[in-house]
Amino acid sequence: MDFCEIKIDIENEHKGLFSTKNYSKGNLVIGFGSTKVVTTPHYLTVQIAIDQHIHLSPSYLQFINHSCNPNVLFNTTTMELESVRDVIAGDEFTFFYPATEWKMSQKFDCHCGEKKCIGLIKGAADTSIEILNNYQLTDFIQSMLIEKGNSIDSKD
Repeated sequence: MDFCEIKIDIENEHKGLFSTKNYSKGNLVIGFGSTKVVTTPHYLTVQIAIDQHIHLSPSYLQFINHSCNPNVLFNTTTMELESVRDVIAGDEFTFFYPATEWKMSQKFDCHCGEKKCIGLIKGAADTSIEILNNYQLTDFIQSMLIEKGNSIDSKD
């Protein structure tokens, strides 16, 4: 883990993954794989296909939390974690859950504190196209949106 460290929030005991290096938008942070592929979503999995959800390897990547202003994307086509905006050493790595998840196992109220927080976090299937168009999405999510007849303008 030469690029990150796990920190625990003493108030709520939630774990997060924090960068120890700087990354520019578009940089590769780390490649990833899976330790297991399952057919149903779980809060610790990342979706790679309609009935394929992976448990991440290296496992510490599971501590990358959600934000409505994410700085990384799990690119499930290249199997690389890539920065979608600049990351400064000390920043928490965060991703936008609907960018990878079509249907989530659990919806939740977001508390990211971002100015443009969308509130209730659900999978992309249940998130408006107007919201999704503000984010870089995985190829899988984009293909599902097109299949459902949505016109997408995903951020690159």
